[in-house]
Amino acid sequence: MTARVLGSSGAELTAVYVPAEGDGELQLAEMVGGSGAPCGLPSRYDLSGDSPVAAAFRTGLPQWPGPAEQAAGGTLTAPPGDGRAGAAPAAAALGALPLGGDAKRLGCLVVLDQAADAFDDDRRHLLELHADQVAAGLEAVAARVMARTGRRQLLGPGLDALRGGAFTLVLHTGRIDADARVLELFGIGPQEFDGRVETLLEHTAPDDVPALMQTVEPGGASAVGRQLSFRIRRANGELRWLSLRCRVLIDAEGTPERMLGVVADASYLRPSADEVSVVQRLSAALAGTTTIREVSRAVVTALRAPLAASRMAVAERAADRLVVTLLDPPEPESWPASWQSAWRSEWPEVSAHSLPTVEGVLRAGHVAVWPPGSELEPGLAGVGPGGLAVLPLPANGQNVGVCLVGWDDPHRFGPEERSLLTATAGLAGQALVRAHALDAGHELATMLQRSLLPRTLPELAGGVAVVRYLPATMGLEVGGDWYDVIPLSDGHVALVIGDVEGHSAGAATIMGQMRTAIRAYAVEGHPPDVVIAHANRLLLGMETDLFATCCYVDLDMEEGIAWFVRAGHLPPLLRHPDGSTEEVPVEGGPPLGVSAEGEFPLTEVGLAPGTVLVLLTDGLAESSRLPLEDGIRQVRAALAAADPADAGRLADDLLGGAERRHDDVAVLVLRYDGMRVRPARARWAVWRLPDAVMHARRFTSRTLRKWQITEEMDVALLVVSELVTNAIAHTQGEVQLDLTLAAGRLRIAVNDGSPRAPVKPVSVDWEATGGRGLLLVEAVSAAWGSVPLSGGKQVWSEIGLGPEERLAQAAAAEAGE
Repeated sequence: MTARVLGSSGAELTAVYVPAEGDGELQLAEMVGGSGAPCGLPSRYDLSGDSPVAAAFRTGLPQWPGPAEQAAGGTLTAPPGDGRAGAAPAAAALGALPLGGDAKRLGCLVVLDQAADAFDDDRRHLLELHADQVAAGLEAVAARVMARTGRRQLLGPGLDALRGGAFTLVLHTGRIDADARVLELFGIGPQEFDGRVETLLEHTAPDDVPALMQTVEPGGASAVGRQLSFRIRRANGELRWLSLRCRVLIDAEGTPERMLGVVADASYLRPSADEVSVVQRLSAALAGTTTIREVSRAVVTALRAPLAASRMAVAERAADRLVVTLLDPPEPESWPASWQSAWRSEWPEVSAHSLPTVEGVLRAGHVAVWPPGSELEPGLAGVGPGGLAVLPLPANGQNVGVCLVGWDDPHRFGPEERSLLTATAGLAGQALVRAHALDAGHELATMLQRSLLPRTLPELAGGVAVVRYLPATMGLEVGGDWYDVIPLSDGHVALVIGDVEGHSAGAATIMGQMRTAIRAYAVEGHPPDVVIAHANRLLLGMETDLFATCCYVDLDMEEGIAWFVRAGHLPPLLRHPDGSTEEVPVEGGPPLGVSAEGEFPLTEVGLAPGTVLVLLTDGLAESSRLPLEDGIRQVRAALAAADPADAGRLADDLLGGAERRHDDVAVLVLRYDGMRVRPARARWAVWRLPDAVMHARRFTSRTLRKWQITEEMDVALLVVSELVTNAIAHTQGEVQLDLTLAAGRLRIAVNDGSPRAPVKPVSVDWEATGGRGLLLVEAVSAAWGSVPLSGGKQVWSEIGLGPEERLAQAAAAEAGE
């Protein structure tokens, strides 16, 4: 019996030719059959020759030459042992079909049959579909060889492995004529097949049935053809991949009449195990996870390679918010700008309402897919330009998280991928719930720390401040590390980092009280050493045996002068503009809460624009396996190697890749850029004389004319009159008037010696002789308020400048005035 490659297609000899390296020829790579063929095939074809094989390769069109064309092109040779070498071969049916598209021609498929009329129209269609199957095999193997060795090799899995079966489907009746090879692939005995397409669909994996139904329905495939990979479940439970290639034939009236198709084994196209193996590996990986991040990492590791995804994100659902637990790849530029902002903050989370696409998937509870070019909200733009899949993670009847899978290149999302995601979703959701149960104490500690630490940092004129805080992952107790960035008056900012002894709820409580106290002392205007001395006395007066370390920096953003105070804490680090680093030699005092007689000396350091200041806690530089001195050297090395242009990335680089920590880690980074346009300032000491208000108004008028402020002159004089009048009338001691021009606003501030804040009247009747001053100030000011100062207070008002005045100020700054 002659070997049949396509069963009912009738080809008795099939051969694959691939390009020879560098000599302009096609060489024979493999041949199947031929025992009954009346003639043979050459081992090579010249690409510049007249043979139908060379023509098929050059044009990309199938060639079906007659006997005369075969002889003229030298396509066939006499059979071996014929004794008539060089004689014209007997008439035979021949076909030469190109393999691959125009952009990447892989070779030619040559089919031969002894019957001259063996290849009618139907068989030609089937052979063309089989050529597509062979091309897919060549390309798959070439890609794997290239990835493994870096060399391109066009040798496929073998024609025998690619042997498929053919079928004909009558579209208006649903009757299908399938050969024995098709039934063998589906695991159906010839006596069991009833000629109904539904019988084949019953053996198809349920998740793949919709795609297969869409293909075999009228209009599902085109005259050009369509291909699909799907799975069938054999009687022994084996899950097997098959490849379908089909083409619809149209009748004279343009109505789809019949479908011709080829079914072949597609296991070679999927060298990795099916989703059962992936699920098994994921289940084993999740068994050893104890934290949310570990669960997320296991899910990404299990899914990204099988799905060939460009990026994946896992987020946990917390009430109406999504907390991002893992992004892969971790580089910020791989994600949309809104994702970068959320991820780079201390606690990466976003409202689910801002992502209606994801919110809808969580509500529906089913895997959702968006093809390339879909219009999505800005928060998802760029996550999957070539296709996006959103996978809800269910557990205990609710969706506890979500996994996003994105592709850069256009991606055809097959039913097998949907099945894989669905199979892993339940495992991932249950693992998230289990991680919460195992880590409940740690989660409670983290929530407590979130409530005690600032969620965002203020924007600074002349610099950028970022922070990274990582709670300990070993143990369940809350730590006492804290940080703060406090804007002060006159262009100053206070940077604070500290650590309360121990890990307990008591340590967290003391941490919150110390942070609040230091912020209050700083805002009152005390110098750095006084702030720390007050905090020391406060901690000594508390009912606790705990102590705390702290480093406090008062930085003048205009002049670049920093005053450091250190209370038993690690010294700060500097990265100079030339890339060199140093430990700041700050003279230290004792930890807070140790001695009432402790002294906290000041150390002054000048910062040049481009300098990076780093404050850190010992969790970053010290552990049971890392001495403190070695840890500081490592941090300095990372600081020297980091790029200061991105302060957030620099802070990430300092943290390194350690995921399991015995202690909390806090890092506060400030990049000092300097102020291009410094604020203009003027100060007037108000004497307590009968005409004090008049002198204050004259001083203000002269100053504003110098600053080229004319439009808001009357408003500013009104505010000065009211604030100075109130200070003289209701306080004792020195009164001071400060004028500041910065960022398009005029700030008027009056300092006095009374700690009592001004009280704005609720209502003033027509006969009242006073009480309208603060109401007038509020009416004409863009903002106003009162802040305590050491031994007194400051009442301030801000007035916005008009467009012309803003332009004048900008021009003056450019001119260096």
